[in-house]
Amino acid sequence: MVEAINYLATLGSHRTSIDAAMIRQGEDAAIIRTTLAHENRSILLELQLNRAEKNKAQVNQSTAKLRDFPQYISTVMFAPEDLMLIRGEPANRRRFLDEMIVARIPRLAGTLADYERVLKQRNTLLKSVRPQDAKEGDLSTLEIWDDRLVELGTVIVSERRRFIQDVHALLAQAYQAIAGEDHQIELKYQASIEGQDKEQYEKNFRDAINEARLQEVERGQTLFGPHRDDVELRLNDLPAKGYASHGETWSFALALKLSSARLLRSESIVGDPILILDDVFAELDSSRRQRLAQAIGDFEQIFITAAVEADVPGELMQQVFHVKRGTIEVVA
Repeated sequence: MVEAINYLATLGSHRTSIDAAMIRQGEDAAIIRTTLAHENRSILLELQLNRAEKNKAQVNQSTAKLRDFPQYISTVMFAPEDLMLIRGEPANRRRFLDEMIVARIPRLAGTLADYERVLKQRNTLLKSVRPQDAKEGDLSTLEIWDDRLVELGTVIVSERRRFIQDVHALLAQAYQAIAGEDHQIELKYQASIEGQDKEQYEKNFRDAINEARLQEVERGQTLFGPHRDDVELRLNDLPAKGYASHGETWSFALALKLSSARLLRSESIVGDPILILDDVFAELDSSRRQRLAQAIGDFEQIFITAAVEADVPGELMQQVFHVKRGTIEVVA
């Protein structure tokens, strides 16, 4: 259920990159249907995930584009997989950044989808080009994709950096709220291309792919752009990856999510983002459980999953549901 809610806002699952993995075994499709309400307005979102064809979407029973859904719903999910934000590969951190910039500016869902399409097309072309063509400069088709790649990539990196700058101001407070300790927290965007501002970055991006033309053709892949970037996470002036303890890693990951939720709340005109805590309390000691509960308790709507009810702080147990064999039962 929480995976379905989060999918509508982020256009992906927090546990798998394959849509088919969310469709019940033996079925050809899965349907997510929800009504969103704010003040006196409500809206119906419907999504059909298909195994053999493109996914379909409707808004108020009219055909719509799936990429439009983030403009209607915003979520922040806390999950055990969040440890990979600190300990995992750069792809985990890039995905987090992209989910947050879409939550801030929903139309960027289209920008990200277009960038992935252009990147795929460009890589396919690079694999088909002969090194001799690159040496002779006969790459007019590739240059068309270059322009689009630079245009879209510049927008993505600019918004990622803006998010990091804005969330950074809230991060230390969020970490203290969860860990009960005051530590120095730092985020630094690590770009495959440098550039102090948007114009300089765009120029450097274009120069970089022109200079690496032969190398890209030989390797058959695009070597520069937002798909190659990362974020350095530092705790007390040391890389959190490898140096932070298990408890510090959890606190850092949760602080990233909490500060993101607070940033989205401060910018929203349609209420708080929906918070989703997927079996998180089981991973935390009692003190962190209590502090996290206090930190999120004033958000408008929170969904929490747990295998053991006792893991969830009592003040968050406003409405309880039991899920048994795929059936949801309301507990009085």
